[in-house]
Amino acid sequence: MAIYEEFIGRDRDSFKDYEDLMHNYHITYKDDFNFAYDVIDRLGTEKPEKRAMVWLSGDKQREVIFTFKDIMLWSNKAANFLKNEGLKKGDRILLVLKRSYYFWFLMLGAHKLGIVPIQATNMLVGHDYTYRCNKAEISAVFITGDGECAEHFDAVEKECVTVKKKYVLGRKKCIGTSWIDLEAEIDKASPEFTRPTGDENTKATDMMLLSFSSGTTGYPKMIMHDFTYPLGHIATGVLWHRVIDGGLHFTISDTGWLKSLWGKFYGQWFGESAVMVYDFDKFDGADILYVLEKYKVTTFCVPPTMYRFILQQDVKSYDLSSLTHCCSAGEALNADIFNKWKEATGLEIYEGFGQTETTLCLGTIKNYGKPTSGFIGKSVPGYKVKILDPEGKDALIGQAGEICIDMSNGKPCGVTIGYFKDEEGTKNVFRNNAFHTGDTAYVDEHGNIKYIGRNDDVIKSSGYRIGPFEVESVILEHPAVLEVAVTGVPDAKRGFVVKATIVLKKGYAPSDELVLEIQNFVKTNTAPYKYPRIVEFVDELPKTISGKIRRTEIRQHDADKYKVQ
Repeated sequence: MAIYEEFIGRDRDSFKDYEDLMHNYHITYKDDFNFAYDVIDRLGTEKPEKRAMVWLSGDKQREVIFTFKDIMLWSNKAANFLKNEGLKKGDRILLVLKRSYYFWFLMLGAHKLGIVPIQATNMLVGHDYTYRCNKAEISAVFITGDGECAEHFDAVEKECVTVKKKYVLGRKKCIGTSWIDLEAEIDKASPEFTRPTGDENTKATDMMLLSFSSGTTGYPKMIMHDFTYPLGHIATGVLWHRVIDGGLHFTISDTGWLKSLWGKFYGQWFGESAVMVYDFDKFDGADILYVLEKYKVTTFCVPPTMYRFILQQDVKSYDLSSLTHCCSAGEALNADIFNKWKEATGLEIYEGFGQTETTLCLGTIKNYGKPTSGFIGKSVPGYKVKILDPEGKDALIGQAGEICIDMSNGKPCGVTIGYFKDEEGTKNVFRNNAFHTGDTAYVDEHGNIKYIGRNDDVIKSSGYRIGPFEVESVILEHPAVLEVAVTGVPDAKRGFVVKATIVLKKGYAPSDELVLEIQNFVKTNTAPYKYPRIVEFVDELPKTISGKIRRTEIRQHDADKYKVQ
C-alpha cells in the first residue's frame, strides 16, 4: 500500500467515476501533520532502499541516486545544522540553490524545525535581494555559487538589515570571507534527529512556506502556506501526474519556483515515485529527450512552450516506451501541440490549473475524465471550483466569470492562508465564502472549464470580451510563429483592438504580406472579431524571471505608442 492511501483512505483507482471521486475523496491528517516526519521519515524507515531521486549534472557527467533513507538522513543533518546555527521555528530563510539536491535537504530540514523557507531564482540581482530580504525579514541566505549570485548579494548586503548569516554552495573562492561553506557545515552535522515536542513541534496550521509571486503586475506578493500544503499535492502528483509507485517522474522546473514543489517533491513522494532532477543551465529539447529515454522516465510534465521546443526535434527517433502519462500547466495548451505530441508518442497531454496560492485545483484526471482540446478540465478532488459573475453568482454556461474556490466548508488543503503582512490583500481574495483567483474562464454544458486569462489580460473590444490565450492558440498554429503574446491596444472607436506581438521561427522574415496572412489565418480559424488588427514582430517577448510573458510590459509600451487621440 502506497503511503498516500493512509491519508485518503483508499487506492486512487478504487473510485467508480468522477462523481464518486469528488464526493468520497477526503484527506485526513493529525493536528501536527508534518510531511518531513510523517511521509519522508516513514518511507526512510519502512522502505529505506526505495529510490527517491535521480540527480544528473548539466554536463551529464555526474549522476547521484538517493534512496528514501538517504533523504531522511540528509534532512536530519540539515535540521541539526540549521539548529546549530541558531535558527529556530518561525525564522525565515532564503534558498537560491537552482537544482542542487541540497535544496531538498534544506527544505525538509527546515520543515522539521518549523523554519520557513523561501524559494528564489538564481537570476535575482541586487534590488531583488533587498526587496525580498527586507519584506520577509529573512534571517539567513543560502546561495548557489554558480554565476554571480554571491556578488549580487554582497553588493546589497548592508541594505538587508535582518540577514545575520550567509552560506554558499560550491563557490569555494567565497569561503573564508563572510560566506560560510554550506556543504562542509551540513556534512559534519549528525544524521540523528528527534522530533521536537511541546511548543517546538509544528502544527498543521503553522506557516510552512513563504513564496513570492512572479510580480507580473507589480511588486511580488508574499504568499503563505501552512503544513497542510503538501497534502493538497496528493491530487497533483498521485491523481493528475499519475505517478507510478517505483517509477520516475520528471517535471522541468528550477527550485526557485513553487512549480518545483508541484512536480519534484510532495505529490510524487506521496505516490512513492522517484523524482528526476536534471541540473541544466539552458533548456534544450534534445537533452530532455535524452533524459526521458536514458532514465526511462515514466511520467512527465512541462509547460506548453517546452513541449513546442521539444517537438522541433525528431521525437519518434527516441525510445520513450517507458513514458505512461504526460501533463501540462502554466499556460494554455493549444490543439497543435496536443495533436503533434500524441502523434509522436501516442500519449495525450492532461492539462491542469493552479496558482502560487493553491495546489492543482482544476484539471483532467486519467480514468475519471478525458482531455478536451482547449479546456483545462474540472475541479480536482479536495476543491470545489466555481465560475462566478461580477455579482458573485454562478456564471451561465458559456459566460465568462472569475475562477473561485468554494470556502464554505473551510479552507481546502493546499490553499494559501493569506498574504504575509497584507491584511487588506488577504481580505480581497477571501470574501463571500470563496477564494478569488483573479483568473477568468467559462464552463460548457458538460462542466468543462475553458481558461480565458487574467482579469487584467481580457480584451474588451466593441462589446466583445476576448481572451488572449484563445487567439494565441490559433496564431501558434501558423507555421511561421514561434511565440506570441496577445494584448489589447487602446482604440477610440472600439475601446481596444487586438494586437499580436510575434517572435518568428528561423527562416521567416517580417513583411506586410506575412501580417495579412496571419490575420486571415486567425479569421479563418476562430471568430473573426478576435483577429489581431495590429501585428508587431519582435526578436523576443518580455518575460518574468519565471518565464511567464509580461503582457503588462507590452501594454505599458503600447499605451504610449498607440495613444488615443
